[in-house]
Amino acid sequence: MRFWAALCTALLLPLAAQAETAITLQADRIRIATFNTELSRKGPGLLLRDLLRQKDPQITAVAETITAADPDILLLQGMDWDLNSATLDAFADLLAETIAPYPHRFAPRPNSGLATGLDMDGNGRLGEARDTQGYGRFTGQGGMALLSRHPIHSSQIRDLSALLWKDLPGAVLPVHPDGSPFPSAEAQDAQRLSSTGHWVVPIQLRDDVTLTLMAFQATTPLFDGEEDRNGLRNRDEIRLWQVLLDGDLGPVPTPPFVIAGGASLDPRRGAGHRDTIFRLLHDPRLQDPRPTGADGHVATVDWGRSGRMRVDYLVPSRAMNVLDAGLIWPAEIPAPDGDGDRLASRHALVWIDLEITSSAD
Repeated sequence: MRFWAALCTALLLPLAAQAETAITLQADRIRIATFNTELSRKGPGLLLRDLLRQKDPQITAVAETITAADPDILLLQGMDWDLNSATLDAFADLLAETIAPYPHRFAPRPNSGLATGLDMDGNGRLGEARDTQGYGRFTGQGGMALLSRHPIHSSQIRDLSALLWKDLPGAVLPVHPDGSPFPSAEAQDAQRLSSTGHWVVPIQLRDDVTLTLMAFQATTPLFDGEEDRNGLRNRDEIRLWQVLLDGDLGPVPTPPFVIAGGASLDPRRGAGHRDTIFRLLHDPRLQDPRPTGADGHVATVDWGRSGRMRVDYLVPSRAMNVLDAGLIWPAEIPAPDGDGDRLASRHALVWIDLEITSSAD
């Protein structure tokens, strides 16, 4: 009997050690994702209505995409905001039906749709979607939200969304041909830099490791005139992160950190100041894991006739160990007008797996 007991122990100990190692490796791995869901509707409360009805194919496909990724930390863009976070809570409840819940959430009021009372685009009219701090037909249209399975240090969050564009060091603002402020000095005195938001969010991964998520969604560099208002704003929304890391916007985030969100800019093709995103991706303090899809391409959005481009990013600090990275494209659904099918979101979900170590900085 002692022989068989000893033999069983000898056989089981290595298996136990392997199981313990597997558990440790799993605990030391974290998946972060960013996803422009395009879950936006034409009026306030309509997305919440569709969530509660549980019959919307776009919502279902977006939720299935997130379920397939199963991230620990998830930054959402293109989702309508409401004051009491009822929409976000309903969406989080939907996800909890298929994957582990996200008890920690952050979704302040975005700049999208935030009224200014001014003519911000210079067309001589007031009260339009482009006269808000960031394009939107109503306050919070197409906002951002953060879901996390790890605690968020809410009291330590830095929300840079109220920073005026003119106050960003090195900012270049649009001008009329005569050199005067475009569209007016009054508008530039009120114009915030963030079209949606810029957040610096500390997240406690474990007792000895805090990750800082630097989240944003920049305006598209299109739909303006010769003054290049949107192009210049897009440039400075992206450049903000390097200004922050240079120490010119207060405390510098300490590694480990990840810049996450939508730059609305491809480093190689399309409109805009492409050198801006190129410089960010090649900053020596950062690394570009270049997530790819099943086709081996890095493009993260399908803009139809304009083709596929890389506009959504996860950019970790240099010393972090990237274990894996990829893209997940949402399924096709019937188009609202009945004209064929379309992707549930034109954007792919971008994810990276990072190793959690105390020496990540």
